[in-house]
Parts: sequence; C-alpha cells; structure tokens
Amino acid sequence: QVTLVESGGGLVQAGDSLRLSCAASGRIYSSTFMAWFRQAPGKEREFVAGIRWGVGNTYYTDSVKGRFTISRDNAKKTLSLQMDSLKPEDTAVYYCHVHHHWDNTDYWGQGTQVTIST
Repeated sequence: QVTLVESGGGLVQAGDSLRLSCAASGRIYSSTFMAWFRQAPGKEREFVAGIRWGVGNTYYTDSVKGRFTISRDNAKKTLSLQMDSLKPEDTAVYYCHVHHHWDNTDYWGQGTQVTIST
C-alpha cells in the first residue's frame, strides 16, 4: 500500500513558477515509476511527467518540455515538479501517481489545484 500526498498548488500569473511536491509513504522500489498527471475541467486526465525511481530516467509530455522538471529525493521518498513559464493552459488539478511494475498496481494522490491567470 502506498499513500501519496501532494502540496504546492495555487493561483499564479502566466509566466510565474510553482513547485509541486508529493510525499510517498509505503514501499517504493527501484523499478517503481512515479509521475505527475493533470486533469483540466472537461478534459481527460493526461500524463505530464514521469521518472523511473531507481535510475532517474525522466519523461515529459511535449507541451511541458523545457518548462517543467521532475525530480525525486530517494531518501525522503518525495517527488517534485518544478513548473516554470506557466501558461493558462497549464491550469488543472495535478495528481501524483505511482506504478509498481512488480505487481502492476497503481496509486493516486488526492490532487492539488494549479490555476494560471492571464
């Protein structure tokens, strides 16, 4: 069982920065894939960025490449998302996600609201 708690959302202006954090409790393995997803009103949840916990390989959706940076702190079991040059279209609820490859299980956080004003 894994519990995820996100923090760091808020209301900022276009061009500003925000940093999201996700604190994980429970077992995190080197093969675990952790990611950020987001869901805007009226839209499906979409992948934003992900990282392989052990080796640290990172992945991004095209719309955030060069603006967002995903990172993890192994010792603290914390996942972060640094978001720079924010745009109104980044407005969404952001969710932390864990996927365990060894037993094919998924866990989600409760979400944190990010709102970008023009």
